[in-house]
Amino acid sequence: MSINMEHGTTDAAPARRRRMRKWLTAAAATLAIVFAGVWQLIPAGAQQQGGFSIDGTQLIDANGNPFIMRGTSHPDVWYEGEFASYGEISDLGANTVRVVLGSGQRNWGVSTASRVQQIVDECKAQRLICVLEVHDTTGYGEESGAATLDQAVDFWEGLYSVLDGEEAYVLINIGNEPIGNTNPQQWTQPTIDAIERMRDIGFEHTLVVDAPNWGQDWQNVMRDNAPAVAAADPDGNTLFSIHMYAVYSSPQTVIDYFDAFEEMGLPLIVGEYGDTFQGQTVAWETIQSEAQARGIGWLAWSYSGNTGGDLDQVLSFDPSQLTTWGQRVFTSANGIGNTAERASVFGDDPDPTDPTTTPTDDPTTGGPTEGDCTAAIGVVNDWGSGWQGKVTVTASDGALDGWRLNWTWPGSTRITSSWNTTLTASGAGVTASDVGWNGTVAGGQAREVFGFIASTPAAAPAVTCEAI
Repeated sequence: MSINMEHGTTDAAPARRRRMRKWLTAAAATLAIVFAGVWQLIPAGAQQQGGFSIDGTQLIDANGNPFIMRGTSHPDVWYEGEFASYGEISDLGANTVRVVLGSGQRNWGVSTASRVQQIVDECKAQRLICVLEVHDTTGYGEESGAATLDQAVDFWEGLYSVLDGEEAYVLINIGNEPIGNTNPQQWTQPTIDAIERMRDIGFEHTLVVDAPNWGQDWQNVMRDNAPAVAAADPDGNTLFSIHMYAVYSSPQTVIDYFDAFEEMGLPLIVGEYGDTFQGQTVAWETIQSEAQARGIGWLAWSYSGNTGGDLDQVLSFDPSQLTTWGQRVFTSANGIGNTAERASVFGDDPDPTDPTTTPTDDPTTGGPTEGDCTAAIGVVNDWGSGWQGKVTVTASDGALDGWRLNWTWPGSTRITSSWNTTLTASGAGVTASDVGWNGTVAGGQAREVFGFIASTPAAAPAVTCEAI
């Protein structure tokens, strides 16, 4: 995505230095890929301790807890005078910010090492996980002057001394939308080469790779080649990023793309999305609800400064002036305010292994027992030939550490796929339980815990909930 631009500064890059990367043992580094419908296996926690890592479809923080991004983008290289935006974004509830940097190939300047150090320090001070991205690669092959991924790696190499040791707080988005619509098939090998070169330099961060087709992957090049790209990372620590704009105007297109990565067992975030684009509506509600049900992170575009104000979440970098899009990002049912949780590296982790102390119910009052729960099924989308449902669990006065649900479908309704639950079905009867990370529900609170696709007709039968 491109927006109105201001020039950055152009200080000389710091002296480069390399270090020998700690190679994984052969057993821990082994990856197995068999194409034609067989799963790719990536070693869990392959990254060194102390940083983000990948475990299946989940991003795991330095404390070993799943982390789900809920945030926005800030165009730092174009608006270096808006440094207060980091605190404002944090105050609005975001747990992540994606930061636009310049590598010098385009006319907006270079993000210097000193500037990047300031950004990282401010993100940490504001308890924001920082996703740093090079924007000069946008639309390579179609956009005049766009940088190659190899040139982006040159830029990152110059920042190695700044970013080394920040693996618990910083993810590196190697290049924004690195290929346009001209020959998007050229995306795969340069992406593999960039990952391998980043590891050779010594970077142990989680690496984020954007899709071609200006990030939207409408020809499914990233989707189809993701297993090979993931396997090329010796650390097993690559996160895939899809940008969802007009290509994703239909809820089903969002569901299908999420399904594809879930079926491959590969991690995905929505690195950018909007509610409209060039006059077309984007299925933003489905992006948010599906991401919440599946534990997929998202970073909405963008905080402020867009040409003409399109896709601005606040007007003129003023957090008191939320736009309609800003309200959808920050205050909607599945927006940042209702779903974001700080990374546990900032000390806000409700460790599920810690005992939870709750008042003992007075048996004479008939009050709820600690761990009591209720659950309900909701209809997210109904497209006639099928429908998408969500399941919400509500804890009573006591917190839950786990749950088990049971219900019986009326008529012919049956589940055809589900995510974030262990589910068994026998005829119309269904039993579903948590998968660990989504088992905790604070006392008196409700949590959307998993989702599913079912056959028609859509239905919302009564659900029994048992604390386990």
